[in-house]
Amino acid sequence: MGKSNKCKAKKQSYISVPSQIITSLSSSSLQSLLLSPKKAHLNSSFFVGHNYSCRRPRVCLSALFLFVLVGLLRLGWNVNTLVLCSQSFGSNTGKVGERDHQVLVTSQLHSPRPLHLESEFWKQPDGMGYRPCLELSAKYRKAREAILNGRSKYLLVVVSGGMNQQRNQIVDAVVIARILGAALVVPVLQVNIIWGDESEFSDIFDLGHFKRVLADDVRILSSLPSTHVMTRPVVENRTPLHVSPQWIRSRYLKRINKEGLLLLRGLDSRLSKGLPPDLQKLRCKVAFQALRFAPPILELGNKLARRMQSKGPYLALHLRIEKDVWVRTGCLPGLSKEYDEIVHNERRRHPEFLTAKSNLSYHERKLAGLCPLNAFEVTRLLKALGAPRSARIYWAGGRPLGGKEALSPLTREFPHFYNKEGLALPGELEPFANKASFMAAIDYIVSEKSDVFMASHGGNMGHAIQGQRAYAGHKKYITPNKRHMLPYFVNSSLPEAEFNRIIKELHQESLGQPELRSSKAGRDVTKYPVPECMCKRNKTT
Repeated sequence: MGKSNKCKAKKQSYISVPSQIITSLSSSSLQSLLLSPKKAHLNSSFFVGHNYSCRRPRVCLSALFLFVLVGLLRLGWNVNTLVLCSQSFGSNTGKVGERDHQVLVTSQLHSPRPLHLESEFWKQPDGMGYRPCLELSAKYRKAREAILNGRSKYLLVVVSGGMNQQRNQIVDAVVIARILGAALVVPVLQVNIIWGDESEFSDIFDLGHFKRVLADDVRILSSLPSTHVMTRPVVENRTPLHVSPQWIRSRYLKRINKEGLLLLRGLDSRLSKGLPPDLQKLRCKVAFQALRFAPPILELGNKLARRMQSKGPYLALHLRIEKDVWVRTGCLPGLSKEYDEIVHNERRRHPEFLTAKSNLSYHERKLAGLCPLNAFEVTRLLKALGAPRSARIYWAGGRPLGGKEALSPLTREFPHFYNKEGLALPGELEPFANKASFMAAIDYIVSEKSDVFMASHGGNMGHAIQGQRAYAGHKKYITPNKRHMLPYFVNSSLPEAEFNRIIKELHQESLGQPELRSSKAGRDVTKYPVPECMCKRNKTT
């Protein structure tokens, strides 16, 4: 910084002004700051080239501080940094010393993440030109008339589990009805023994839309016709896992042709994931187009999503840290011995709840990537992937074991933390009180519309949203690479910069890019819709 001869004898105080401040100001802003109107007590040449008038040091220092303050505010710098700087800069005696150095160091520590890194987190993956394509074969279309006009065969299904689990079973129920050439009576939702939700299909899903979208594929009825009300159905409760269309026909076709009515229960994962192309496309059509939520749910879900969108991009986070999740997975929440004991006791009382491999210890399951991430691990992962502290997070999921304490690592690091209860206005959620399926549907809508989505563990909701986001153009979806990343979480000697680099590298291919289901033959097409339900369309000139 240049000094005039008149000031050589005077002690100076300096402050570092980052170059970003200068470049962030427009020329007009600089003009207004540098060329202030003349005042009686100020030299008209306040800033001329590199020579500063120091006849009134307090005036010079005040003006320079104002310049720095405006620049810092434009960059969104931490207010605490400004206060520290002002305290140091307020003294125009003394030289640049230890206190000034502390101010500059503090300024650097609290400076914001560079904008290009923040925007990188919100960057969407390359969809590689994949678009929905559900063109059906001539053979499929030819069978349409006979199936839709049939009046002799009817399929009844009872679907169980939570809302997302029920969605999966409804998808397969439609496909099975098509395989058998039967009319599908609107699926019955079994009362959930955990939540006591007695909702019916039309309470959660738009029944009229469901029928219209599938009008050319399967005949769907709201109820059995009077001719079959008294018919005793053929009941099947034990369909094996992953059966083929051939098995379905050989097992049920003769019986439904004879009796006219078939009742299926417990369809979860009963139908093979590897179906003929037309039936895979039907699966996608049901999952991504036909199963739209009922208008009241859709209206509120969209309203909450708009509130999240009102201030920029947001991340939806599906946290699987409820007590029943820890019990079922054979994992521990990592909060304290008290909560570990709660999980152990529940597992001892209900050993049937454990769905994980019982021959593995907790630590073995953890390192194998079979456990949900807790809030501390989710926080470290998000920070390593570049999530800015200003990120707005929508939290989807049930009440976590440990309550606020379980969430505290996240809320400390990311203070803009919301859920549906926090976003809704008084009375908006009241019509859906004690309706677990309604609440899950609202979480689904807000999560699906987010800019970035991540689940702390797998599960039906995470899988459904992964497929939905892929079908919508491959919106960003972070899949935590738990098995490979967790060893680095326990390595306390690893510098943070190196940890972040490794975590980013491990997730380069786990950000929602197109994945071919053909390389994951055992996976559901509603999670991996490429290539059966999405294709690269040739550009026409």
